[in-house]
Amino acid sequence: MDQPDRIGRYSLVRRVGAGGFATVWLARDEQLDAEVAVKILSENWVEDEDVRRRFLAEGRFLRKVDSLYVVGVHDIGEADDGRPFMVLTYADGGTLADRIKAGPLELGEAVRIITQVGRGLKHLHARGVLHRDVKPANVLFRSGPNGDRAMLSDLGLGKSLAEVSRITMPGGTPAYVAPEQVMGERLDHRADLYSLGAVAYAAFTGQAPHGVATLGAVMQIEKPPPSMTTLRADVPDAIDVVVRRALEPDRDQRWPDLDSFLDALREAHTTGKVPARLVPAAEMPAPTGTTAPVDQATALSSANERTVAARPRRRRAGVITALAAVLLAAGGGYGGYEYVLTRPVKVTDLPFSVEVPRSWGQKAIDSGSQSLLVSSNTRAWQSNARVEGVFVGLVRASTLPRTVTPPDGCTVSGQDVRNGTATFQLTCGAGPAVVEQYRQVGDVQMHIQVRASDANTRTDVLDSVQYKTS
Repeated sequence: MDQPDRIGRYSLVRRVGAGGFATVWLARDEQLDAEVAVKILSENWVEDEDVRRRFLAEGRFLRKVDSLYVVGVHDIGEADDGRPFMVLTYADGGTLADRIKAGPLELGEAVRIITQVGRGLKHLHARGVLHRDVKPANVLFRSGPNGDRAMLSDLGLGKSLAEVSRITMPGGTPAYVAPEQVMGERLDHRADLYSLGAVAYAAFTGQAPHGVATLGAVMQIEKPPPSMTTLRADVPDAIDVVVRRALEPDRDQRWPDLDSFLDALREAHTTGKVPARLVPAAEMPAPTGTTAPVDQATALSSANERTVAARPRRRRAGVITALAAVLLAAGGGYGGYEYVLTRPVKVTDLPFSVEVPRSWGQKAIDSGSQSLLVSSNTRAWQSNARVEGVFVGLVRASTLPRTVTPPDGCTVSGQDVRNGTATFQLTCGAGPAVVEQYRQVGDVQMHIQVRASDANTRTDVLDSVQYKTS
């Protein structure tokens, strides 16, 4: 469908961004003579009630918050073709992801931006909303008379704190998401704190911590990422300690709240030390009989190393305790087991691994063509477009395809070719939606096709596919 020249009273100027679910346009509010951003649900999702509900929920979450550091919602409506849209504050300065691509930020600039994003998160939390997808691409900049300011955007994964205090569905961006969020645990503000720490790590070093590409890989994280000083020599030790503590996999070992993290970061930048008042007494070094002043950065770093060494046993115990709590919260018996049985399972064969719903209980492999199929019915996969599952194979090619030929009864409803991947969204009548992806890995490409009625399942399965190069 061609994009109209206008939606309501808003005249569309040019497209400024696009994601898996929506497109963002620079537009002009002709009544107020002002530039705004109009976010429109993609055509291929207009009939998906779950996606539509989450789109509208994002608008409600943003509307709850009146903050200079969170993108504001000024209007919401429905286009002539039935697609919902929302009108947002226009950010004319690009994203933090754009700036990080050019390299690490100057130290003071990074501290300023992280502080502003942290304020936005505090305002969200004060209004009872957890962001759940804090990452550089969701940090926008708006110009002003005193310079630009950072603003948080995209609450597509946002949840009320009341909701996340219960069991949650796994989700988030692998490079920036907290481990407990991937595991579907009950969440609190410390999940967003972890993500903010990951954004800080990327701002200071130019790269995300850990380098994980799938949600499954996040579950394997057992300690903070490598010291930032190994990636950038001029990062002070105190800043390194502050940021890496925010990235503790065990949330009980992180900073207790955003204020303590932001205060420590600012003081580490201005004085080169971690303030003693922000170091828990349990982490202070034991007295040694010397009267020499204690370097708090060194003390906290040593304490963190002791914590990491002792964590595996506590972490496993925590997982067992959480699982027991899940069973109790579900009322024991069938309710608890039903939850456990809906957790994904990992399938590893040939050079691939993928996490799939437990209901996809059949597997077929072809060693000759190096292909793996995991499905609810492998025999019917080829002939019945309603069958859910995932196919992974290898293609000898060095150029990504720009188009695909859809199966009979299917149409291409969206595509995105960038960063070594070509992703195509297919709509197949009454059958489950399909996402097809070609992912460059060295001199070969992984060809992945995921069929699933649930949008979250499609995304999670696709994100979990890995190729073992050795």
